Amino acid sequence: MNAIELSIFVSRIESICEEMGAVLRRSAFSPNIKDRLDYSCAVFDGQGQLCAQAAHIPVHLGSMAYAMADIVRTQQWSVGDMLVLNNPYLGGTHLPDVTMIAPVFVHPTDKQPIAFVVNRAHHADIGADSPGSMPLSTSLDEEGLVISPVLLVRNNQTDEAVMADIIQHMSRPDASRGDFLAQISACQTGVVRLKSLLEQLGDNPFRQALKYLNDYGERLARASLEKIPPGNYTFTDFLDDDGAGNKDIKITVSIDVRPAIIKVDFKGTSAQVQGNINCPLSVAAAAVYYVFRCLMPEQTPACAGSFRMIEISAPSGCLLNARYPAAVTAGNVETSTRVVDVMLGALAKVASLKEQIPAASYGTMNNIAMGSRSSSHKHWDYYETIGGGLGASLNYNGQSGVQAHMTNTLNTPVESLEYHYPLRITRYALRENSGGKGFHNGGQGLIRELEFLQQTDITLLTERRRYQPWGLAGGQAALAGENLLDDKCLPGKVSLRVHPGQRLTIKTPGGGGWGNNNKGKQNL
Repeated sequence: MNAIELSIFVSRIESICEEMGAVLRRSAFSPNIKDRLDYSCAVFDGQGQLCAQAAHIPVHLGSMAYAMADIVRTQQWSVGDMLVLNNPYLGGTHLPDVTMIAPVFVHPTDKQPIAFVVNRAHHADIGADSPGSMPLSTSLDEEGLVISPVLLVRNNQTDEAVMADIIQHMSRPDASRGDFLAQISACQTGVVRLKSLLEQLGDNPFRQALKYLNDYGERLARASLEKIPPGNYTFTDFLDDDGAGNKDIKITVSIDVRPAIIKVDFKGTSAQVQGNINCPLSVAAAAVYYVFRCLMPEQTPACAGSFRMIEISAPSGCLLNARYPAAVTAGNVETSTRVVDVMLGALAKVASLKEQIPAASYGTMNNIAMGSRSSSHKHWDYYETIGGGLGASLNYNGQSGVQAHMTNTLNTPVESLEYHYPLRITRYALRENSGGKGFHNGGQGLIRELEFLQQTDITLLTERRRYQPWGLAGGQAALAGENLLDDKCLPGKVSLRVHPGQRLTIKTPGGGGWGNNNKGKQNL
C-alpha cells in the first residue's frame, strides 16, 4: 500500500466515525448530547485495537482505546448484536458515560468479527438520586444504575426487556429511551458504512491496510517521542479535596524514557479515597495518551500503533487504579484533568520540549449537575462543564474562555438552556485578570451566573479552588476558581438546594503564565 492509498483509507475510516457522530447528535433528545456534543465515536479492529476515531472527547476515546481489548475478549459475538455498558470496573469510565459496541462481520457465518464500531455518550440522568447524576458520592452504587456488559440488541432487534430494565431507573424514561436509541442508530450507521468499505476492499486487503496504518502510526510516534532524551522525569500536583473531608490528595508521575519504550508510573500517588475522585486505570491512561499525542505530528493517525511504545502502570488501590466499589463520578472529569497537569509538569523538565509544553491550564471541568425531582414540578436533569483559561507557552499567550485537554465539549448555548430548563443566564463573561502574568500571559477564565426560576437541587464538582494553576519558567500562577451562591462562597464540591430567585456564580480559573515578563524572550 503506497502513501496515497493509505491516506485515502485513513480518510474513509475516519469519515465513518464522523458520520456516526452526526447521526448521534441529530437523533439524540438531550441537550447534553445534541448541543454540548458530549459523545465520541470510534472504530476498532477484531481484537479491540483502536483503528480510527473522530475528533471528539479525549477522555472517552483514550479510555476506550485502553479497555476495549478486554471487553471484546469476554463476549461471544453474533451478527446484529449490540452491547451496552457503563461499569467503570468493566471497561467504562463513570456511570453517566454509556458505551454502545457493535461487531462487524465480513460474512454472516463468520465466528469472529473483523471490526467493531463504538460510541460513548454522557447521559445527564443515569438513575442517581441526585439530579444530573453527578452526586457527591462515596460508593459506586450511589452514582446511579450500573450497567455491566449486556446485549441491548440481538439480531438487529432491540431487546425491549433489557431496555425497559434500564430506563425504568430514569426520571424521564421516554427521553432516556430516545438517547439510547440514538446511540443504537449511530452504531447501525457505522456497521453499514464499514461493511460497505469491506465489500469494496475485501477482508484481507482491509486487514492489511490496518497493519500498514498501525505501522505508520508507530513510525510517526517513535520519530517524535524518541527525540525526548533518555532519563527519568517526575512531577507532583494535588487535588483540592474529595468532597468527603480528605484534602491535599497527591498525584505523582514518573516518566522513564528509554530508547525503545516510555514507562509512565504513578507510584507514590495517594491511595483511593472515600469521595468520588477515584478512577479506573483506563481514565488515567486516556490522559497519558492525550499528552503524548499532543507531542506527535498532526498527521499521526489515532490508532493502536501510535501508542505501542507507551507503557502505563499505577498501584492497585491507588487513586488512579481504584478497586470496586470506590466512587468514581468526579474521577473521570476532575482527576483525569489533573493527570494531564502532572504529565505536562514532568515533561516541562525536558529542555528539548521547552517550546511545546505550556503552563498549567485551568485544570477543572467545573461540573454543574442540577435538576428537580419535586412532585410539584416537571422532572428534569441538567449537566454541563464550563471552560477556563489555557496555560501560556514560550511562543503564545494562553487562550481565554475555552474547554481544554480532557474535555472537548461545547458550552450549552444560553438559548437552549433557557428553552429546556427553568433557568436564566444573567451573566456570561471572561473573568478579567484571572490568567497568570508572564512574558506570555495565561488565558482568562469565565464567569457564568445562573438564576433559578424554581426550586432546584445542585451538585458542584470543581477543582483548582485551592491549588492554583501553576506557571512555567518564572510565569505566575493563575487565579483559583470560586463558587458563589448569591454572595456566599461555596466549597469546591457541594450539594445543596436553591430557591427561585437565587443565583449561582461560577468563576473559573485562568491559565498559568509563561516566563518572567521582566526578561526578554532571548533570555528565557
